[in-house]
Amino acid sequence: MLDAIGVGSVGEIFDRQIPAPVRLGRPLDLPAGLPEQDVYEHLRALAQRNVSAEDELCFLGAGMYDHYVPALVDMLMERSEFLTPYTPYQPEISQGGLQVMFEYQTAISELTALPVSNASVYEGPSAVASAGYMARLHNGRGRFVVSAGLHPHSIATLRTYAHGFGVEVIEVPLREGVTDIDAWAAAIDEDTSAAFFAQPNFYGAVEDAAALSAAAKTAAEKAPVVIAQVDPLTLGILAPPGDCGVDVAVGEGQSLGNRLDFGGPSFGFFAAREEFLRRMPGRIAGETRDVDGRRGFVLTLQTREQHIRRAKATSNICTSQALNALAGVVYLSWLGRQGIVELGELLLARTHYALQTLTELEGVEALHSSSSSSQPVVREFALRLDADVAAVRERCAEQSINPGADLYALTGREEDRGGLLVAITERRTRADIDRLADVLGAAVASERQSQAVGA
Repeated sequence: MLDAIGVGSVGEIFDRQIPAPVRLGRPLDLPAGLPEQDVYEHLRALAQRNVSAEDELCFLGAGMYDHYVPALVDMLMERSEFLTPYTPYQPEISQGGLQVMFEYQTAISELTALPVSNASVYEGPSAVASAGYMARLHNGRGRFVVSAGLHPHSIATLRTYAHGFGVEVIEVPLREGVTDIDAWAAAIDEDTSAAFFAQPNFYGAVEDAAALSAAAKTAAEKAPVVIAQVDPLTLGILAPPGDCGVDVAVGEGQSLGNRLDFGGPSFGFFAAREEFLRRMPGRIAGETRDVDGRRGFVLTLQTREQHIRRAKATSNICTSQALNALAGVVYLSWLGRQGIVELGELLLARTHYALQTLTELEGVEALHSSSSSSQPVVREFALRLDADVAAVRERCAEQSINPGADLYALTGREEDRGGLLVAITERRTRADIDRLADVLGAAVASERQSQAVGA
């Protein structure tokens, strides 16, 4: 092979292609190799340092949730026709995969009340950022207005994308746990490309989506694209974004039939009004009829550079998360129209009970003053502890309970210092919530006593 291409060694190939200033110039600093069985033992020891949601009572959330996944999901995902194929470039032999995409798109459109859905993207934060880029292509303006209630990972991803195409990101503060609608309207001007909020927001509070959408569209003569990051499992009890004036609905699909799995993979969903159809990222499967009049499926639109001229591409999403999206549509089909309502009502009731129970503890209160009274929360809520959150979480972990996420560690906002974000799923029973109250109350009391002695 070296003779055929006219070089004397593999090293010469690198010398010709890679400039000397960017080459390392020394061997990699790696330890000596190990026998296979030693590597296995090393990796097993590393794996044992992890704690799964099966090993402790888990109230972690903040975007990824410990929901029950029925056996039906695994059974269908593990079928070889779904598990092994890649991109359905040849529709005539990819009808099953294309139909999965089509049915998934239909489910997401029905869930969000928006007419067009793509076949999924990587995950929630990149869906938010891709929606921003699509809005920029749509109207060419130079500002994004973002509610501080958007997930911090989504805000960070959006800022990263926006830097690349020269868009300024303006963050609007919260007032009593929800987006300050006056500041929201004041921040939107004629150069605003898109306005982003979350429903429910990162702190679990239900936003007035219709009011935010209306305020965004009347704040400037040239209305921005209104983008909502929505929690799909709450849409059984909350008004869908399409009915609230939202133009684009995106979100994280992990809670739809996908496990936590130590961080992934999952999928992001993306639905929009029809005017954005040709600029949506990823790809869209469509229904058609063949020459004999039989129902069939095709890849209708693909906006990424692999399929069209690079200068015309509007997306760099290189694939969909089709297998994970399959889990999503199987899960939604398993729940059904009534099941998703019942699940939402169950989450609402248990979240309300947990919030009431925990805020009765000494040294524990709602992070936002309205959260314990008038402001509704769904599945998740924010507390303020009169103790060091990291230390309290360590004390709870000793009792095999993860009480929730450290808000300040996630957001870095001073107003979130001392904050604990608690998530409730259908796997957390009333007895589990009572146990959390006992352990959390004792942990806070012990830590407050330790702090008093130390002072």
